[in-house]
Amino acid sequence: MPDKASIIADALIRSEALKFGKFKLKSGIVSPYYIDLSWLLSSPESFATIVNLVAQEIRKISLERKVNKLASIELKGALLLPTVAHVLRMPCIIVRKESKSYGLTGRIAGGIVKPGDRFIFFDDVITKGESKIEGIKPIEEAGGKIESIFVVIDREQGGKEELERRGYNLVSLTTISEIISSLLKAGKIKSSKAKEILEYVKKQ
Repeated sequence: MPDKASIIADALIRSEALKFGKFKLKSGIVSPYYIDLSWLLSSPESFATIVNLVAQEIRKISLERKVNKLASIELKGALLLPTVAHVLRMPCIIVRKESKSYGLTGRIAGGIVKPGDRFIFFDDVITKGESKIEGIKPIEEAGGKIESIFVVIDREQGGKEELERRGYNLVSLTTISEIISSLLKAGKIKSSKAKEILEYVKKQ
């Protein structure tokens, strides 16, 4: 049976969510690859594959840590989370990057955070961890507790270590090194490209 890394790698290639080239990240770093999980929306089979894997792992963590709500921040994680929440029959909220100045104002969309609510905070990938820290802030300010931060892919650029340094538990389905190694083994990526990416990761 294929491992998680190979299943995710196949879904990324099939949906074209994994891009190769030169990409400037939010942190300012230039990367030889980019992962855009919004492309899963155009590949229903790949979307279902990722959602089901995420749901399986989140179900385990929820039982262990007595989690009662899920959360994410716009945009990428928020595209997947409602479907994951539906599969698990769990309520979810979305944290806006900025407060709305009209209608239902504030940064929390989809519900309210009650003091004592226990959350898994979900997102697509982690790089340095800044967006996760920013996303969980309004939840904690409202009295919610972040039991775990869950991402599909760890880019292995210090985000996990930074979050753990701050006292948070990070769980990832897989890492970029595992994905690239899986693609190389399956003959779905040139060895020169795989070497470039793996060396890039080691330097981070």
